[in-house]
Amino acid sequence: MSYDGFRVERDGDVARITLDVPGKFNRVSMLARAELRGVFEELDADETVGFVVLSGAGGAFTAGGDIAGFLEASSWDVSRLADNVAAPERCRKPVLAALRGYVFGVGLELALACDFRLAAPDVELALPEATIGMIPGSGGTQRLARLVGLGRAKDIVMRGRRVSADEARALGLVTEVAEDVDAATDALCTELRRLSPLALAMAKRVLNLAYDGPLHLGLEVEGLAYGLLQQSHDFREGVEAFVDKRPPRFEGR
Repeated sequence: MSYDGFRVERDGDVARITLDVPGKFNRVSMLARAELRGVFEELDADETVGFVVLSGAGGAFTAGGDIAGFLEASSWDVSRLADNVAAPERCRKPVLAALRGYVFGVGLELALACDFRLAAPDVELALPEATIGMIPGSGGTQRLARLVGLGRAKDIVMRGRRVSADEARALGLVTEVAEDVDAATDALCTELRRLSPLALAMAKRVLNLAYDGPLHLGLEVEGLAYGLLQQSHDFREGVEAFVDKRPPRFEGR
């Protein structure tokens, strides 16, 4: 299929979404946001997909959204932008963001909605909306504050400043910094492929659901998920493989 500013390719059990708008640093249009949501939902439902990798073409992830498009959209539409950008977070599969060059605006918001962020040394991350009289509106203020803390989030958002790869790693904003981001992404997929897809999906759901709630709620959700997994084929296989001293053969059920 043809999409507005990105393409989707398959490599075995890995689905690769590549932002690709030559000459515009892979800007993300309003239409692209909706299309990305649809693609993530399709990949989530596809049982042959194990992982999703989100990246950008031409040495950059994306310099952000289509600024002029914001003036053409209705206030109702822009107030609901976070719902589309949250699609990577809702996807059951592990979602990896391969970051290079500019990761600005909605680009950083998309990356924050992913499970893992692997960054090249030249990466620059920013939420620069304050420089044009706006604030991040696709989840940026909320996910950033929960990830790095309120004070650091204010420093980044209210000053609209750029964060280097080294600072991002120190803040926990990126999972790792690697000279070869593609190789690092492949290596992480290989590592995760050895684990139960059912356990990975459940861990992602529990972490996303309870991380900003009270402790007692998180413990209750975790316990319920633990009880469900205890009845799964993969857990039994994992225990038997451990006892037999052999690699487990997980089936995702």
